[in-house]
Amino acid sequence: MSHTEFVFILNLLLFLRVVAQFRDHEQQQWPVPYRRFDHRPAVDSYCEALYPFCPTGDRDGRIPYMRDTDVISVYRLQTPVWEFKYGDLLGKFHIMHDAIGFSSSETGANYTMEWYELFQLGNCTFPHLRPEVYAPFWCNQGAACFFEGIDDLHWSQNGTLEKIGEITGSQFNEMAQWVQDDNKTGIYYETWTVRSDPSPNTTVWFESYDCSQFVHRTYRKLKELGAKLSSRSQTNYTKIYLYSGEPTYLGNDSAIFGQPGLKNLALDIRSFYHTFRPHQSFKDFVISLLEAFDKIVLDKSFYLYYNFEYWHLPMKPPYLQITYEEVPLP
Repeated sequence: MSHTEFVFILNLLLFLRVVAQFRDHEQQQWPVPYRRFDHRPAVDSYCEALYPFCPTGDRDGRIPYMRDTDVISVYRLQTPVWEFKYGDLLGKFHIMHDAIGFSSSETGANYTMEWYELFQLGNCTFPHLRPEVYAPFWCNQGAACFFEGIDDLHWSQNGTLEKIGEITGSQFNEMAQWVQDDNKTGIYYETWTVRSDPSPNTTVWFESYDCSQFVHRTYRKLKELGAKLSSRSQTNYTKIYLYSGEPTYLGNDSAIFGQPGLKNLALDIRSFYHTFRPHQSFKDFVISLLEAFDKIVLDKSFYLYYNFEYWHLPMKPPYLQITYEEVPLP
């Protein structure tokens, strides 16, 4: 067999593999189900948080046991993202962080429970491009944090601290077990909700998996356990939307970055994420904003990493939108 024939056969096999992947996704379910795992993987030492994750919480995510006869108050907590650094600045744009508070009537102890990124939002939304690793390198784990105390001033000054119901100690304990199971199987943070357009009957391609989604899941679990939750105010939450036509499945790291026949696609994905690389100077950041505008608005292209696989989004107006919309209590 000549070299030319060998290269032709290799490329043909790669092409057939890609076709098979597309065929597997022909009957694609929308939105794409968030993939769960049987355990949480160890954290790569390269992923180092600027601010430690859950510094006062239990390292193994354990939640205190409550007496069955206890009455636990449940609180809705909300505050602007990065309030500790920027005050209420992001709150003016309705970019909010959500959590749940609990208070024991028997012991008087208060607790805060939240779910967020292990290595800050930027690392969960975009990857690092490491010279020694061809595929983009992601530090996108998210997890639940449970710790004693509720910082009343933090939550109420620029946000919300409102009692929305009561549960028994036994209901709390069942919820705690559910939280730990949920935390072991839902391991990564997803910033974007992707849908076809802003209309009420839009098609949702991908759902986010973030702090507010954890809060919604917990509220639904509490209702399932018999809790009655109500709020005196409108329960709004931050959503970050991308708008696109029907996404195209591309493959995982090994399918894209391990095959010479897909080199152009691999380089295009790396080039796209280079625009959003971390730790840029102000000058580079301004240039990157222009590059992002060119890729997303002019080229109408976005590469989404979801379930540890890549998808291409054919972007369309209004491209990106941050909303603060009502999600009623269950």
